[in-house]
Amino acid sequence: RNFGQTAAMAAGFDLAIGRVVVPMDGDLQNDPLDIPLLLARIDDGYDVVSGWRKDRKDTFVNRRLPSIMANFIISRMTGVHLHDYGCTLKAYRREVLEDVNLYGEMHRFVPVLAAQVGARVTEMPVRHHERLHGQSKYGISRTMKVILDLMTVKFLLSYSTKPIQLFGRWGIYTLFAGTLSGGATVYMKLFEQMSMNRNPLLILTCFLLFMGVQFIVMGLLAELSARTYYEAQGKQIYNIKEKLNFG
Repeated sequence: RNFGQTAAMAAGFDLAIGRVVVPMDGDLQNDPLDIPLLLARIDDGYDVVSGWRKDRKDTFVNRRLPSIMANFIISRMTGVHLHDYGCTLKAYRREVLEDVNLYGEMHRFVPVLAAQVGARVTEMPVRHHERLHGQSKYGISRTMKVILDLMTVKFLLSYSTKPIQLFGRWGIYTLFAGTLSGGATVYMKLFEQMSMNRNPLLILTCFLLFMGVQFIVMGLLAELSARTYYEAQGKQIYNIKEKLNFG
């Protein structure tokens, strides 16, 4: 069974034993001659070197245009600015990948996940050849999957250890809006003698207050889940690259 590109890359990362891991597509569009150049940048001190298909040999509307937009959005939302997240040809230090777990369609976000654990990320132009065999399965139709995975990555980057900061904030905002709406409802009832049967603010107030409580409860449950995840597996919320003066 074909489990998809993310699963294939995860399997490759798990089984690789070299000091540096360099994945590449099997459609012959990447050029192995670029591998020594990627390794040279690793030797310069970088942990991740991402290939950039600067002269990409793909159709503009179906492939390059969605890629340009996706790369811009991903770079802005994650803070890891790369021109070509979709290029599989990259070089990773082995120890960086040990802290990266892949799910869904997250293979394109490996540089972001690596940067989260402190990796130094850079990019360099690589060759790209015309596709001679087979047909690409990527295109505009996969945009929704990329957006959903990006939302997941953004949440993991910002709130994986403190989800209450997200849900609690929205809960407070919603409760505040519900309080304002409730105050306006009471004012209309007491001073303008408006019937509550004809006032949609009453329904809005109930909805906002209910949603505010829901957000806060979701945040607390997410906090419990996060604590269980880290404590049950003995995982730390930090990463140490090197210890100095510890005997």
